[in-house]
Amino acid sequence: MEFSKVISIAGKPGLFQVISQSKNAIIVESLADQKRVAINTTQNVSLLENIAIYTFEEDVPLLKVFKAMFKKTEGKEAVSHKESGKKLASFFKEVLPNYDDERVYTSNIKKVIQWFNILVVTGMDFAAIKEPVEVEESATEESGKE
Repeated sequence: MEFSKVISIAGKPGLFQVISQSKNAIIVESLADQKRVAINTTQNVSLLENIAIYTFEEDVPLLKVFKAMFKKTEGKEAVSHKESGKKLASFFKEVLPNYDDERVYTSNIKKVIQWFNILVVTGMDFAAIKEPVEVEESATEESGKE
């Protein structure tokens, strides 16, 4: 499974892997039960690799957060996303000490931990994933200066 193909779909629980896409739909497979379903292109879909967490310095890509969680938990599941908000925030603070607690809500932390646990259960090895080179960001900054 490739991290770059893992998505979240608004209104649907869990995570999905993109299998194929056509002009009007995306074929996805649930990571929980491996059922395939067609998602209309008008539905709100988020690629996990495009999500970042606010910190006081910069936005940290979700993959970096997952890698830090993977290292901290030694490749095992993290705390349950159903724990108390204080326990979740405490765990998240250990993983990403400089996250912006005014812009990152408990519900966000809960979702990140839930996603991490789903990916670990399905066998995602974050240590083996190479982080994308940040070439696109510098190209975007230069095009904005024109």
